Amino acid sequence: MKFNKASDIIKYMKEENLGLFEYALVHEYELTGRTKEDIETYLEHVWTVMKEAIAKGLDPDIETKGKIIGNESLKLMNPDKGQRSVSGKTMRKAIAYALAMMEVNASMGKIVASPTAGSCGVLPAVLLTIQERFKLEDEMIIKGLVVANLAGELIAHTASLSGARGGCQAEVGSASAMASAAVVYMLDGNPDQVFDAAAICFKNLMGLVCDPIAGLVESPCAKRNTIGAANALICAEMVLAGIPSIVPFDEVVEAMYRVGKALPVSLRETSLGGLAITQTGEDYQEQIFGGCTVCSNCK
Repeated sequence: MKFNKASDIIKYMKEENLGLFEYALVHEYELTGRTKEDIETYLEHVWTVMKEAIAKGLDPDIETKGKIIGNESLKLMNPDKGQRSVSGKTMRKAIAYALAMMEVNASMGKIVASPTAGSCGVLPAVLLTIQERFKLEDEMIIKGLVVANLAGELIAHTASLSGARGGCQAEVGSASAMASAAVVYMLDGNPDQVFDAAAICFKNLMGLVCDPIAGLVESPCAKRNTIGAANALICAEMVLAGIPSIVPFDEVVEAMYRVGKALPVSLRETSLGGLAITQTGEDYQEQIFGGCTVCSNCK
């Protein structure tokens, strides 16, 4: 019953009268041998770690600072008196949560790679924001995680989740797609809509490069997690309103893979291009590591 394309999964579910969560659970059981109870128990732990990391990042009494970023999420959750919100409470909360998770990661705190450490802020930020916005039970969040996991597995099989292989589109793009898929499922979207949301997320971030300053998963990574979270919410909003993806999920993922392979090595997590070699980027590298982390002739 293992399928590597969303189109085959949707066709099978219709033939067998299965829901997306039910299919994903059976698929996970066949893949890992874990029972439904094992899977749900594990994901309950994952969700607890995600929530605890966000709470830690937003605790004013705990310093969550890396070598470049830290404690900026508090500025969004505790705005100055009279400060107006440009994007509204829901979006502001999502980007604050995403930053908080990345700040905990930068300070060597405990996070969940979802799907990677460099994109760990997107999925938990979106899930917690939606849970609070719609007062969803943890049981529904666990189902959303199962669906997100299925989307991530399809991406990993056809393309990549690695910034070193596909640029940041493969990391934050995948996290955004997984998060949007989960939201659409949790808010009663059908399987076609779930994968349409994931597809649109990728289209919006297609070609996003990976150029971490000083080789650290901090800048511009943290703020790209915020755009990944916002993107996930925007795409879910569109799809649930009845706006489909023109290009289907499977084709979009294949396109992302081709684009990733076409990116030069300098823009795939090597810190040899993009923002990493701006004057400011090089200044940070000098301050933190005393120069190039690879070799003196690589630029």
